Amino acid sequence: MAPGTAQAEQLLLHTAQRRRARDCRHAWGLSAAVLLLLLPSAAGLLPPMMFCATPPETVPLTLLSGAQEKGAVCLDGTPPGYHLQRGSGTGANNWLIHLEGGGWCSTVKDCSSRRNSELGSSNFMKPILYAGILSSDQPLNPDFYNWNRVYVRYCDGGSFSGDAEGQAPDGSTLYFRGLRIYEAVIDEVMEKGLANATKVLLTGCSAGALATMLHCDDFSAKFPQEVSVKCLADAGFFLDVKDISGERTFWSVFDGVVQLQNIRNVLPKDCLAKKEPKECFFPAELIKSIHSPMFILNSAYDSFQVRYVLIPDSLAPDNSWLCCKHNIRNCNSTQMEFLNGFRNAMVDALKVVEDKEGWGLFIDSCFTHCQTVSDISWNSPYNPHYFVQTIAEAVGDWQCGCSERVKEIDCEYPCNPTCSRQLPP
Repeated sequence: MAPGTAQAEQLLLHTAQRRRARDCRHAWGLSAAVLLLLLPSAAGLLPPMMFCATPPETVPLTLLSGAQEKGAVCLDGTPPGYHLQRGSGTGANNWLIHLEGGGWCSTVKDCSSRRNSELGSSNFMKPILYAGILSSDQPLNPDFYNWNRVYVRYCDGGSFSGDAEGQAPDGSTLYFRGLRIYEAVIDEVMEKGLANATKVLLTGCSAGALATMLHCDDFSAKFPQEVSVKCLADAGFFLDVKDISGERTFWSVFDGVVQLQNIRNVLPKDCLAKKEPKECFFPAELIKSIHSPMFILNSAYDSFQVRYVLIPDSLAPDNSWLCCKHNIRNCNSTQMEFLNGFRNAMVDALKVVEDKEGWGLFIDSCFTHCQTVSDISWNSPYNPHYFVQTIAEAVGDWQCGCSERVKEIDCEYPCNPTCSRQLPP
């Protein structure tokens, strides 16, 4: 088949899938509106795309084989895990690898505490339900529903990038082995079919999105040039900005992670030649060195950064700031001016993306965090839109190359009426 014919057929398939998704979203919205008129108490209880959706399946946990021998272990020494749902049909040779998020631990005390949760030990990990970009429901997720989808669990506290050991207060060993976990899981999944992929998308949310940026180029290098390999970073564009006290309090977090977990080895060498390692851990510096195609999805009013970077609890903010950090609708004009400054800093830092061929942007103005792994924020009537395009549509158009330009930056809050209270906080 001629390349032009194959591309045309792909575009027709993409268009048909998109049309069905929009029809179902429209039907969902109308039916939900009728139900809410009859039963107002149903607000917040409606399952996404309930009139078109395929019931979600529980995806079991797979523990990494030979983890101890490879030194690829969680903070407490248990083997890391991942979830795999096989693709089918036209997606049988396509793979989506998602790196889980969950913040960081920057001190021995914090990392020791994480061992008592799924963020530090596989003893607490359970089967999960796939949603959003991982969903197997075609109307909800028309571009990736039938791909092989892997969800890599996060249990190192260092964005899958550290390689060191430490000693916990009780004398036991703390394993900072995120880099080994990432490499070992990718190697194991390669043996399960990833090595034969036609299309691959590496994604991540929050700390997992930062990991996606750190590993995007070395991940792409694992495949032949004819394989389409792209990366998607969701809610990972953490900014080096001043908080409400005028200090860069968050610096100590990133500096602690870099030093404690020995993350220097994965940072861009050209950045390290000019800046401190902690500065090179920030995405504004990372993206300057990334060559592989990447899509950056972020809220310009990222709820995580508002709560933990701009208005951290360590500053003991007054009640006015506390109300603002928990719900942007409570912010007064002075506080909104401060948050708009944060938004403008993000827009400025992303200007470098404008000249990067094959890159995509979707920066909305909703008060939310991690939008790809939630059905509502990914592709529903409550999903943030830029004009008429949903996040799922923007990412799908970028991934398949069906649009020449997918670089959209929303206006200042509260200009976008599609920012719903239903979005994940």
